[in-house]
Amino acid sequence: MRKVSGIRLLSAGAGAAVLAGVLTALPATGASGGDAVAAGSARHAAAAKGTARPDAQHVVLAVHGGAGGALKREDAPPGLEKVLRDGLADALRAGQKVLDKGGSSVAAVEAAVRTLEDNEMFNAGKGAVFNEDAGHELDASIMRGSDLAAGAVAGVRNVRNPVSAARLVMEKTRHVLLAGEGADDFAARGGLPTVTQDYYWTEARWQELLMAKGRGAKGKKGGGKDDKLTQGTVGAVAVDHDRNLAAATSSGGLANKMVGRVGDSPVVGAGTYAKNSTVAASATGAGEVFLRGAATATISDLIEFGGKDLPGAAYEVLVKRLPKLGGDGGVIALNAQGVYDAPHSSDGMLDGYLTADGKIHTRIFSDESPPDQ
Repeated sequence: MRKVSGIRLLSAGAGAAVLAGVLTALPATGASGGDAVAAGSARHAAAAKGTARPDAQHVVLAVHGGAGGALKREDAPPGLEKVLRDGLADALRAGQKVLDKGGSSVAAVEAAVRTLEDNEMFNAGKGAVFNEDAGHELDASIMRGSDLAAGAVAGVRNVRNPVSAARLVMEKTRHVLLAGEGADDFAARGGLPTVTQDYYWTEARWQELLMAKGRGAKGKKGGGKDDKLTQGTVGAVAVDHDRNLAAATSSGGLANKMVGRVGDSPVVGAGTYAKNSTVAASATGAGEVFLRGAATATISDLIEFGGKDLPGAAYEVLVKRLPKLGGDGGVIALNAQGVYDAPHSSDGMLDGYLTADGKIHTRIFSDESPPDQ
């Protein structure tokens, strides 16, 4: 792979100002333009049969920045396109640096997700949403495809980068998932940077909490189509020089979620899965539905036992199965041969990918990746 020149992020202040406009730019409902939707539908018409074309070939790393309302070019606040594309590209470049040096896919997805966690534009780490008590509880997981090793943390409140805590669990304990205070303490003992709750605070997420409370979301059952305020989980998938796959996912959860709520992001087989012979997948969307549908593990099983190719399996789960359970979302899926697909049943999804020749591609607008319906 050749290296690509760096991309400069806007300052935190500029990002915060633009992020505030996102809340009005993302509608609760509505799809992209008719031609784009038709193209997406046509592309995935064969996916139901397991023979669809993937989004890209020769991919070595991909990231997502969440799924939810469709973002249209004409509605985007000034500067939003730049900060979102730069954020995705910066994460890809962080993972690329690892792969360029011969590093593992595990290290690459950790580096990519850490970058997204440090960017307040995304609902993970610094930009995490508030729970119903105006606190932050973060979830993350990571999985290695060569031996199905995995680690995860749930409900952490003081770890700066939950994905790194998840990797620490995978590599330094005999467990898979640590939660709450125990997970925070373990991360601190392991030398990971810790922060106070005010570190995660952003004005945009505070306003989002107020919007959620105004909608009466506290009394609603999570995972339905009304939960459109934030489904902004981040994640990454990668394949390294040894053809080993890895996946990682991190999230602040749902705005105004109940204290103690855990979504799919830290659950192996729901929000994250990696197996060398099938797929590395990271999901984003209605967490409760992804849990009930065992989303990412089912994609792997459909490839291994159902005879489907990667696009067909991902489409089957994301577009045909999960909406029947009452929620939507998206997934980034990559196999060891570099085949990449990112179907979503939500109106929009942010994603980007890096090909073996060093080229970076990002997609944020509804006409770039219309919903696969």
